[in-house]
Amino acid sequence: MNDETLAPSSYDTSQRRSDALWSRIETDPSGLRMLTGDRPTGALHIGHYFGSLRNRVRLQDAGVESWVLVADYQVITDRDVVGDIKGSVRELLTDYLAVGLDPERSTFFAHSAVPALNQLMLPFLSLVTQPELERNPTVKAELAAAGKSAMGGLLLTYPVHQAADILFCGGNVVPVGRDQLPHIEQTRVIARRFNERYAGGEQVFTEPGALLSESPTILGLDGEHKMSKSRGNTVMLRMDEAETVKKIKKAKTDSERVITYDPENRPEVANLLTIASQCAGRTPEEIAEEIGDKGSGTLKIMTADLLNEHLAPIRARRRELEQDPEHLFSVLRAGNERANEVAEKTLARVREVMGMVY
Repeated sequence: MNDETLAPSSYDTSQRRSDALWSRIETDPSGLRMLTGDRPTGALHIGHYFGSLRNRVRLQDAGVESWVLVADYQVITDRDVVGDIKGSVRELLTDYLAVGLDPERSTFFAHSAVPALNQLMLPFLSLVTQPELERNPTVKAELAAAGKSAMGGLLLTYPVHQAADILFCGGNVVPVGRDQLPHIEQTRVIARRFNERYAGGEQVFTEPGALLSESPTILGLDGEHKMSKSRGNTVMLRMDEAETVKKIKKAKTDSERVITYDPENRPEVANLLTIASQCAGRTPEEIAEEIGDKGSGTLKIMTADLLNEHLAPIRARRRELEQDPEHLFSVLRAGNERANEVAEKTLARVREVMGMVY
């Protein structure tokens, strides 16, 4: 096994890099460019919001230049039926703008609209081996989640496509969870190998840094998995107050009357406390102590009320945005135009250093 590919540095090293990035963001974010995004499979839920969206808005508001990818090509990596991709893109854009991502400060773009980005995959693929790609744990997890035994070519090369996403625009800040670190390490390896093999050591591509998220993981309301639309265990951002209350009331808890925050032994109760704490700006322990022996029914009511209050302005903004889908797509078209300009310059530079300008 070539350790350089997926684990060139320990988690501790990644954490130190992340801490340094956070310090820079807090003092002087100039020169930082964040690349983030999602696969458009429909509207987003509170797991997305508390796990990543809110943090992206925080980084944008802190002055980090933000590039937000609508990863429409990733919809076809592991699916035989792709559904209404355009409708899913519209839903994704609606949620992005509703939570506070601002087209004046963030560039929104789609895979399929930026040909030069995707063309970078060809030289990048020359820098990795099949075993290196097959070892990527996220690729294995996606294959298992899709319930397939054979891996398609697009899924196999997904880490390389992600490297192209990051490197084409000079992304040097990538917010991720710990489980996504292998993708960032693969991108760092591709950048380093390109510079060494094709550019004679010149730094054409900068190795990006993983910004490890401090955001919590929100479990599904079944208490057994991450929130997932396919499992029906979510609270969607687009739901109204009554739907939210109904969903939270059905959330799995346990039979103990006294409410305590114990993620290991009481994950379902801890999950509701986490949601409530994220909305209230208080610790889960404080909320558990307040509820005391009033039971899970009181916990569910409090969680639903806090969640509805917190999401009210987002949902109001969402309703406004839904009335003008053309505005949403105009935002994407403007971002696509900018992304194409940057991608074409990057590809031209790649051709130059590879001796392919004729």
